[in-house]
Amino acid sequence: MQWLSYSAPLLEGAWVTVQLTFYSTILGAVVAFAAGIGKLSRNWLIKGLSVTFIEVFRGTSLLVQLFWLYFALPVFGQLIGVDLRLPAVLAGTLALSLNIGAYGAEVVRGAIQAVPRSQYEAAQALDFTPRQTLWRIALPQAVPEMMPSFGNLAVQNLKDTALVSLISLGDLAFRAEQIRNFTQDSTTIYTLLLFMYFGMALVLTAIMKLLERSVGRWRAGGS
Repeated sequence: MQWLSYSAPLLEGAWVTVQLTFYSTILGAVVAFAAGIGKLSRNWLIKGLSVTFIEVFRGTSLLVQLFWLYFALPVFGQLIGVDLRLPAVLAGTLALSLNIGAYGAEVVRGAIQAVPRSQYEAAQALDFTPRQTLWRIALPQAVPEMMPSFGNLAVQNLKDTALVSLISLGDLAFRAEQIRNFTQDSTTIYTLLLFMYFGMALVLTAIMKLLERSVGRWRAGGS
């Protein structure tokens, strides 16, 4: 029963992982909607900024983004005379949020563009403004279509949180590595780690499925 002695620090790390996943997924969803809608904007500046953000964060490694925010940003701040040091938890949350937001932005854009053209024509006939068309016509139909993809991104985000251990943030992976270094019991530690991530992924998948059904019922009730 040696593994029981590992449970307390691993559960502490798991709680940090859960918080990171929750906050970065919520913030990432906000970023995804902002960038996804921005990419469809008729304003060239908003569209250009959105496209640049999406391409940069989809085209570079999450690990590099994390290291840049935690290690390189403070150095850049020193050059311009501003303190840009970020706590590890903030750097980790930001990196995860921006990364998942960039991928989610393409989901948002695709779902909005998938709304039938006739719906936009009907909105135009009713003299809706572009903003009214977006909020009253496009998004209510697009959001349910986004949910399966957002569920996959949320689970991927959970697994990506393991990278924050590389900036000494005490998440599940960091705690496991600490115990392994102390005990050299690699088999037990990594087996526990495997099952704990798997369990959290199952719970998160179930939550996203419930949310997906709730959004589906909301759409059915509103139609």
